[in-house]
Amino acid sequence: MRNIAFGYSTRCNIKCAHCVAPKDTLDFQKIELARAKEIILDMSIAGVTGISFTAGEPFIYYNDLLELVGLCKEKSIYTRIVTNSFWAPTLEKSKQMLGPLKQCGLSQLRLSFSRWHQQNVPHQNILNAAHGCMEAGIDYFVSFVTDFSEEDDQYEQFLRDNKLKFFPEPVIYAGRADSFARKAIFTDYQNNQCTMNPYLAPDLSMYACCDAGSHFNNTKFFHLGNLQDHSVDQLLTKSETDPLYNCIRSMGITAIASFAGIKARDIVTFRKCELCKILFDTPETLSALQAAGKELQRWAR
Repeated sequence: MRNIAFGYSTRCNIKCAHCVAPKDTLDFQKIELARAKEIILDMSIAGVTGISFTAGEPFIYYNDLLELVGLCKEKSIYTRIVTNSFWAPTLEKSKQMLGPLKQCGLSQLRLSFSRWHQQNVPHQNILNAAHGCMEAGIDYFVSFVTDFSEEDDQYEQFLRDNKLKFFPEPVIYAGRADSFARKAIFTDYQNNQCTMNPYLAPDLSMYACCDAGSHFNNTKFFHLGNLQDHSVDQLLTKSETDPLYNCIRSMGITAIASFAGIKARDIVTFRKCELCKILFDTPETLSALQAAGKELQRWAR
């Protein structure tokens, strides 16, 4: 199945300290609506079955969203919108916004929530957005971004007290969050396999990873190309056939790190995206892994 994170615009109405936005700037990029429709048609022909509208705050361009989601419905493409819920100050307003999106075929909302988001957006907006989804018949879940510190306990408790469906998401230390102090964290020795849904940026660059891939500045390891020079199908095929990408999907980051010589006791201290950056944004390590070929693929149980 081909799924894509669709970055329609970099514009956002808030500035969260943990955001992976690369820099603070008044400039922003946006795909023209007509061009976005052309891309969605190309994605449909290329067999894309799911699109998640993300990047900046998609609801800033609400009327555009109605058209884009409607086009996806025509092409039988599952749609999700990632949002900070600024548009839901009341339940009535939430229902007013979500009703037309449901009619256009919206499948799901992903509601961003964290101690950083909620410095800018009231907790009540999250409740209104979630309850608006329930009444409109739209699936939803809360993406609870956390660094797993005690500071986040009250935010998690809020979600539990209000019986909202949520999933913890670790902070990605990129963009603004790159300046955060890393807290020591230890995990079990897990595979850390990643599905790596591609991400289309508003400048029409496509990356093989929808999380931190666009921040690999030393090697551009996840950069697939630009739609000005390649077709959607060509870039997706590149993502699906790259040997190292497929090792990430099938073997997982942990096994690759072990093969690369990183000690086991160090591997368990890294978050997945950090470990990935150490492996693939270091030119020497990346070159060694690319040269390993089938030797790396045999590093499996």
